Amino acid sequence: MKVSKNREKTEEYRKRAKELVGRMTLEEKVFQMLHSAPAIERLDIKAYNWWNEGLHGVARAGVATVFPQAIGLAATFDEELLEEIADAVSTEARGKFAMQQEFQDTDIYKGLTFWSPNVNIFRDPRWGRGHETFGEDPHLTSRLGVRFINGLQGEDENFLKTAACAKHFAVHSGPESLRHEFNATVSEKDLYETYLPAFEACVKEAGVEAVMGAYNRTNGEPCCGSEHLLKKILREKWGFEGHVVSDCWAIKDFHENHKVTSGPVESVALAVRQGCDLNCGNMFVHLLQAVEKGLVSEEEIDQAVTRLFTTRIKLGLMEEKDKMPYRDITYQQVDSAEMKALNEKAAKECLVLLKNENHVLPLKKSDIKTIGVIGPNANSRKALVGNYEGTASRYITVLEGLQDYLKDEVRVYYSEGCHLYEDRKSKLGMANDRLAEVKGVCRESDVVIACLGLDAELEGEEGDTGNQFASGDKPDLNLPGLQQEILETIYNSGKPVILVLLSGSALAVSWADKHAAAVLQGWYPGARGGKAIAEAIFGEYSPEGKLPVTFYKTSEELPEFTDYAMNNRTYRYMKQEALYPFGYGLSYTNFSIAAVAADTLNITDKGVKISVSLTNTGEYDGGETVQLYIKAERAGTPNAQLKAFQKVHLKSGEKAELQFDLAAEAFALYDEKGIKRLEPGKYTVYIGTSQPDTRSIALTGTSPKAVSLEAVKEITW
Repeated sequence: MKVSKNREKTEEYRKRAKELVGRMTLEEKVFQMLHSAPAIERLDIKAYNWWNEGLHGVARAGVATVFPQAIGLAATFDEELLEEIADAVSTEARGKFAMQQEFQDTDIYKGLTFWSPNVNIFRDPRWGRGHETFGEDPHLTSRLGVRFINGLQGEDENFLKTAACAKHFAVHSGPESLRHEFNATVSEKDLYETYLPAFEACVKEAGVEAVMGAYNRTNGEPCCGSEHLLKKILREKWGFEGHVVSDCWAIKDFHENHKVTSGPVESVALAVRQGCDLNCGNMFVHLLQAVEKGLVSEEEIDQAVTRLFTTRIKLGLMEEKDKMPYRDITYQQVDSAEMKALNEKAAKECLVLLKNENHVLPLKKSDIKTIGVIGPNANSRKALVGNYEGTASRYITVLEGLQDYLKDEVRVYYSEGCHLYEDRKSKLGMANDRLAEVKGVCRESDVVIACLGLDAELEGEEGDTGNQFASGDKPDLNLPGLQQEILETIYNSGKPVILVLLSGSALAVSWADKHAAAVLQGWYPGARGGKAIAEAIFGEYSPEGKLPVTFYKTSEELPEFTDYAMNNRTYRYMKQEALYPFGYGLSYTNFSIAAVAADTLNITDKGVKISVSLTNTGEYDGGETVQLYIKAERAGTPNAQLKAFQKVHLKSGEKAELQFDLAAEAFALYDEKGIKRLEPGKYTVYIGTSQPDTRSIALTGTSPKAVSLEAVKEITW
């Protein structure tokens, strides 16, 4: 049993931490509540910086494997792969940590406490930080979040490999420009049905060690000082026993922007009283005054510091050197051949084939003599990695991947095409100064790869990289700058166009859907993503990713960005037809689903078991995600919702028998008071390789199988 769930061992560590805290002065305790905790030499306590990032690899601390961005990992729909990748991240973390400790390096980003994963729901495609998440669906986010945490924290019975942190708690998804002052107003129904499930799973199932509060207010309370969120839900209802950390400098927002306190002393007192233990920032130095004024007790300080030292003990940071856990992990395991191979596997699984007219893909080398590669993301390293990234020892862009793959067998022509978002590449040039080159490359090429999209300069965190658009958010869903014009120029050349999109979010590429021969969504595919994309284009493997978000037709159909009600948001509540739906993704091979059966047609508290067979009937070996959706057949309920999925890899002609064990809760919905309730009535279970919506059926040419069930009595939780 993992240490995070081993209550006996945790109690032992908590007692040990409490004894240690009891030997500290008030000032020493307060300074241990800052992310840059200083050494206490008289107690043999080393300095420790809590701030570290591991969203898709060890970040911001030199060379480490840069895996695909989180949204790309979500597109794999592969729970086992997510845990394998997180385990690899924690291995590199331990290897780097051992080396850094050897040279007395305790700087920021050098610890074992990772502020990952981000399990916020990507409710609006304009949100700049959406690519840090696992998408728009609570069930998918829950399953991937749990497995990612399992990989980070490890399976040791006595120690954590690293400490994971579920963030940002809760109801947080933009706008970035308003986050320090914004109040997210949400109903109890939406709160429990959409915004909280992933956090609950991370706490109850994965035993996540830490939870980070959000910048904004939720229903009037600042999230890092919310009695409702931190005390009543997180601590009391869910039984969370780890530590809570504020988002960075979020505490000062209490008085500067949210205006719920009069100044720093009241702000820090509010945070600690509601259960915030660690301050990313330096506001907690005011706790000395808060105790002096009686706004917070020393016992509350003791409780917070005890939680923090319990985590440090769980990590083995208080052990003698020869007793430190994970001593066998060394720096040699960082950026190893095994890590590179896993990174390429992840990049391959995350690619989503959105269109493949007349099976234009895969291309055959023998059929072409020249190929054009055009676009601002074709040779961009930035477009490989997203944000919260590490440093790779080698990057393989799409252009480089194609050049390496084709060698001298096919001539590769290249043009940047245009700037990512400005109207010219050369500052002294005229607008659209690469247009002639684009036309020239098209004329010389048998087929053209258009590599367009975004990077973290256009979508990201407010203030993170000097984002060009709305403090990190996108103003709309269109291709920025001159990219659409360049795409149309390529198309007008008469040559077949393969569009490769590198972005961390949905783009409204309706024109491309009508005109491009093929569309491949690459996300930010990691440092070796260009190799994976080249090999997909030429059929070395079959694409198998599925969309973890909805691709909309226009920006205009979206509700107001500041509206946190889920009505008409995401596939679960949207009324219009999507461009490319959640759960959608094509393959080079074909899969058939048959023999769908339920062990009962009545839903009881024992749940329902659904069995199904999946066969690869095509010519390629490939991966497929069998998706199970449930629709409550009564007025006012959401669209069919994802409630289970299994990723399966089958060779051509191979068959697999699958079973889904559905608890009665899978059929339940929350009422307006936030009570989960299974209502009597009809329910339809859909099993297929996509959603049961009309657009998915039209795009794939297949309909999911359906099973009708009935709940005969009401059950509440």
